[in-house]
Amino acid sequence: MCMRKHFKTALLSLTVLVLFGQGCSRISPADKGFNFDVTADMRGYTLPVYAGSNYFVGACEAIRDIGPGDFMVSPGDIDPPDQVRKTLDAVLGEDYVWYPVVGNHELEKPEYMSYLRMYNKGGVMLPGIVHGGPSGAVETCYSFDHGNAHCVVINQYYDGKRDDALDGEVPEPLYNWLEDDLKNTGKKFIFVFGHEPLVSSPDLDNGRVRHRGDSLDKYPESSHRFWQLMRKHKVVAYFCGHTHNTSVCKINGIWQIDAGHARGQGDPGARSTFMQIHVGAGSVRCDVYRDDAEGGRYTLTFSEYLR
Repeated sequence: MCMRKHFKTALLSLTVLVLFGQGCSRISPADKGFNFDVTADMRGYTLPVYAGSNYFVGACEAIRDIGPGDFMVSPGDIDPPDQVRKTLDAVLGEDYVWYPVVGNHELEKPEYMSYLRMYNKGGVMLPGIVHGGPSGAVETCYSFDHGNAHCVVINQYYDGKRDDALDGEVPEPLYNWLEDDLKNTGKKFIFVFGHEPLVSSPDLDNGRVRHRGDSLDKYPESSHRFWQLMRKHKVVAYFCGHTHNTSVCKINGIWQIDAGHARGQGDPGARSTFMQIHVGAGSVRCDVYRDDAEGGRYTLTFSEYLR
């Protein structure tokens, strides 16, 4: 079931009240949890070359204006990653926590992968790390805990020896690492982050479809096993990117959330997007913010309770 153009007026009104009402509280008093932000596929539309609000800077400014979450996760195609980090520093501050995910375009230049490995050197540099990656991907696969949530970042280009070898899959070495990680967490909510979707879904506004047949669905046996593993361990949602289209779909009991792109006018084929996830004591809500289709102002356009 894919939620397209699924607007809930009462819920949206409540969310706007929470975000922009008295005191500009980030979190509903009923939640008493935390928020985190999700952006993907900004691909080069960053500082210093693209400094205007109609590029990735604009998404960051909108996040700043609504009240940033405790951290950001970016599910891939974040090249060059050092420029993404500089943009975050400039708009959201040098202390703002960023968890990067390897996408296919980070494989194109050795310096991009070198940066990401150093960013989480030894698999222990990022806050809250509880499980470093397997041999050969110690820095680019990892899991971390925050509040009542367990978050797992997987590198789908890891082949068991190198973290930059495949064209996007969940092969046995990565599956085994993920299985071990998931069975050893006691957190209430579990989220998994990877670059490629299980299957590409249409953009929730204009229905555009990209990368169908050459995402994880290119390898149906391993992708099905991956999905079954997440179901077994009651993962709330799998976050991805790659398609530049935004979708929020529930597939066989697991939410697949494609963060779209945060490039602003860098991709006029779909509206630029960021998400803020609200993790409460007993609930999880996904709020989707999209720009005005001209790379300008971002507004809340879609909300869905995931749990």
